[in-house]
Amino acid sequence: MPTAVEAITGQNWQSIFVPKVNCCEVAHADRAAVLVDGANYFSHLEATLRRARHSIFIVGWDFDGRIRLRADQPADISPPLGALLRGLVEDRPELHVYILVWSVSVIHGPSATAPALLGSPWQDHPRIHMKLDTRHPLYAAHHQKIVCIDGRVAFSGGIDLTVRRWDRNSHRADDGERVDLDGTIYPPVHDIQMIVDAEAAAVLCRMAAERWSDATGEKPSSTAGKNDDIWPRQLPVQFRDVSVAIARTSPAYGGRAEISEIGTLTLDMIAAARTSIYIEAQYMTAPAVGDALAARLREPDGPEIMVVMTHTSKGLIERFAMASNRDRLIRRLAKADGHDRLRVVYPVVPSPQGQTQVLVHAKLIIIDDTLLRVGSANLNNRSIALDTECDLAIEARNEADRAAIAEIRNRLLAEHLDCAEADMAETIATEGGLIAAVDRLNVKMRGLRPFSAMRSPGPTRPIFGTSIFDPVRPFRLSLPFVSRGRSGAWRAPEKEL
Repeated sequence: MPTAVEAITGQNWQSIFVPKVNCCEVAHADRAAVLVDGANYFSHLEATLRRARHSIFIVGWDFDGRIRLRADQPADISPPLGALLRGLVEDRPELHVYILVWSVSVIHGPSATAPALLGSPWQDHPRIHMKLDTRHPLYAAHHQKIVCIDGRVAFSGGIDLTVRRWDRNSHRADDGERVDLDGTIYPPVHDIQMIVDAEAAAVLCRMAAERWSDATGEKPSSTAGKNDDIWPRQLPVQFRDVSVAIARTSPAYGGRAEISEIGTLTLDMIAAARTSIYIEAQYMTAPAVGDALAARLREPDGPEIMVVMTHTSKGLIERFAMASNRDRLIRRLAKADGHDRLRVVYPVVPSPQGQTQVLVHAKLIIIDDTLLRVGSANLNNRSIALDTECDLAIEARNEADRAAIAEIRNRLLAEHLDCAEADMAETIATEGGLIAAVDRLNVKMRGLRPFSAMRSPGPTRPIFGTSIFDPVRPFRLSLPFVSRGRSGAWRAPEKEL
């Protein structure tokens, strides 16, 4: 990894991104920004959708046309998403809407089954095309969350357009606008999406169109829009004139070769860290990730590692395959942490019961103040080579990029610790690191709590049957991942069932 001077001046500088190895390509964006939490993303998404003239592509794990993107606005101002899309195509004769959703979401996802299977009145239009994606191996999920508009702006990250995704940064336990379709308040949820424009958006739009064609056998109309600037007017730009790496996971299926760029990029980013690794994840169970993080913790002068994760898992299988293996991996890391450079925590907010946990649905990695990655991929086995994923990554090339990455990290920590971003940045500078700063500021009812596995004895190896419930590849049993090092291919010894 280059030093700060090398990164800024370009002297002896070599990008961590290697096309066809840890990303599919590196594309230019005039503008990029990170949208934190559903309310922030949905409001800017709605503003951008209203400016669409030619095409809207929605590719997701789940979709529900009954949700409203602006839960803080009356329904006559912000109608349900399906009605919004129907109104747009009726007003604009050139506009086509393509919605591709994972087929198994009709029984596995949180949205309603009947509309996905039988259709809804808002879908009854010749230029609204909604299909269920069945072109995937058994038990594999289409997990990307991408929205592309006019081939000019694209959103990608961890947030599906479905129920139980909207929340403000405050994550108040009693927020009366964070309600399910039946009017009941659902638990706080934290998530992240990225927006890009220019060439980076065009690449994502092409990927979405190709995915549509592969899944349906139909060729969509051209994704290219006119030269209108459709970047949401109220959204500040965090990155200008920046290169964006687009990394994917896709299983081998129907003649398609396996793509495991995200797995390789994960290991390369961990290996590149000099001072800090900051992770937000719903799941962290992949043995290779544990191996890589443990190796960095054993180094005398390795980076600090802070992981913010979901604490409580839903459902028997999720608790068995994800929560149990997460705790075992945490114990492995705690044993490797001989230099007190590890914190694995979960966020809580005050509630009448004392405290309520915040569901962490984000998938983010920040390395030092030089690398940022936002996407759909968890740090579990399935996101390496079984599910279909898409992550976007930015590598700082100048002081402005470095400042933007640091601000995003500090803003996220400040949200979790209920403090001002400026206080977070000042405390990191004063204390000389993330962990000392978090320890100092983590004093309120709203804050970060350690996982008990950080200090409790117990097993550290993955539970028996993990390959069934958190599989690595379709119809194979795979041994733990190994890597050929930085920019080496992610690989795993395999044996057929």
